[in-house]
Amino acid sequence: MKTTTISPGVLPGFNEPQKCYFQLPPADLVKLALLKNEGTTSSSGALVINTGIFTGRSPKDRYIVHDELSSGPVNWGEINIPFEENAFDRLHRKMTAYLSGKAFFVRNAFAGYNEDSRISLRIITEQASQDLFAYNLFIRPEQSQHVEPEWTVIAAPGFRADPAVEQTRQPNFSIISFSRKTILIGGTAYTGEIKKAVFSVLNFLLPQKGILPMHCAANRGKNGDAAIFFGLSGTGKTTLSADPARMLIGDDEHGWDDSSVFNFEGGCYAKTVNLCKENEPQIYRAIRQGSLLENTAFFPGSDKVNYRNTCKTENTRVSYPLDYIENALTPPVGPPPENIFFLTADAFGVLPPVARLTQQQAIYYFTLGYTAKVAGTEFGINEPQATFSACFGKAFMPLHPSVYARLLNDKIEKYKPSIWLINTGWCGGAYGTGSRIKLEYTRAILQAIFTGELKKARYEQLPVFNLMIPKSCPGIPASLLNPADTWADKDAYYPAAFKLAEMFTRQMDELLATIA
Repeated sequence: MKTTTISPGVLPGFNEPQKCYFQLPPADLVKLALLKNEGTTSSSGALVINTGIFTGRSPKDRYIVHDELSSGPVNWGEINIPFEENAFDRLHRKMTAYLSGKAFFVRNAFAGYNEDSRISLRIITEQASQDLFAYNLFIRPEQSQHVEPEWTVIAAPGFRADPAVEQTRQPNFSIISFSRKTILIGGTAYTGEIKKAVFSVLNFLLPQKGILPMHCAANRGKNGDAAIFFGLSGTGKTTLSADPARMLIGDDEHGWDDSSVFNFEGGCYAKTVNLCKENEPQIYRAIRQGSLLENTAFFPGSDKVNYRNTCKTENTRVSYPLDYIENALTPPVGPPPENIFFLTADAFGVLPPVARLTQQQAIYYFTLGYTAKVAGTEFGINEPQATFSACFGKAFMPLHPSVYARLLNDKIEKYKPSIWLINTGWCGGAYGTGSRIKLEYTRAILQAIFTGELKKARYEQLPVFNLMIPKSCPGIPASLLNPADTWADKDAYYPAAFKLAEMFTRQMDELLATIA
């Protein structure tokens, strides 16, 4: 595994020729990661690493350079925090100086399977495991394919900013410059920062071309029908899209243009907490040589991963190439969707397992992006807590949510898909009183939708939310379909429902107030 010397012109910002590992295959990256003590291997052959103090993204340390290109369109605020051009340039120089003299890693890749709108990337990383992540997650060019990178990503966990000098909040940071087409990530080894920074770039660029960027999973049936699954972390996007009866397009990030739904990525980044072979066999089998596990723990005295052990974080993850899923679609592109699902894990236990939405309701729920945190998942949370992430991806969207909502409305207007709200959370009461809806029931609901059975069902209107819910569904007890009927204390359901509905109203009022 010899290093390659690359000239300064090929690596913008580096003033001298640099020794680096260029476009190494996964097996070599794993060997180097082990040699550099970045991690160890599991019984399944996956590389296992710890990402240090950061086991997730740090949204308050994500910035966008405020310049002539970004000043008008970016939705500035607590999500899109402005950063000065001069400070960015100074930080860029310091990061390249830090990496100079080190044998770092360089990879060329693409983001986006639509060749007309994809972006080409040069990803420069300090660690071999980061380069393995980039290999897994982004689109790998053919050996004979020449890549002329438009965007540069520099990720160096060992480089820590001086907040007093660099104008960052902390030593860690993730900064995007649209004018310089450069992303700087430092002070954190959490690989998801790389993935989501590139997603943010696409979320800025693609709406200008009339393409809707989406934080969603997607799959395609044997008859050619596509489906997309919107949802926040923990609601079931990856699990439900990995359906053995359907072809996987992707598990997290997609675009919807005039003719297709296409994956942005060449791999998957799945949560592994409580992963088991019985419930998620495709993901379980994808964890093998070449996969990268993050922040998992082993059974004592063994190299077998204990997916129930969350001593490091609830956000344990694995990345792997898309073709590690047995029925992944190649290329991962499908037609416009016939079904759209909005997934929510309602910890208040008041939303139904399934409801059919009107176009107006669809835009409402899309704009809200609701799910709930349950007691115990974070310090200080003692009861269910509503969480809203506009368009199911507020943290990665540089533009105002209304931009994405209008694009979705236009797509729905043109293609007339069926739209469904799916609650993968609780019924029979809130978290702690009720029980979580069984995965087998949710899968039965999806199957009934894909076969057309649920379109034939008789419906009734659920008060408070005015949702149309089926009175029957194959494979699921009829008593579970109306959430009010599942509560032992019938008098307690409606106050809880009104409480959540009021949260919806307040959140929507706040969003509407921000539209210029």
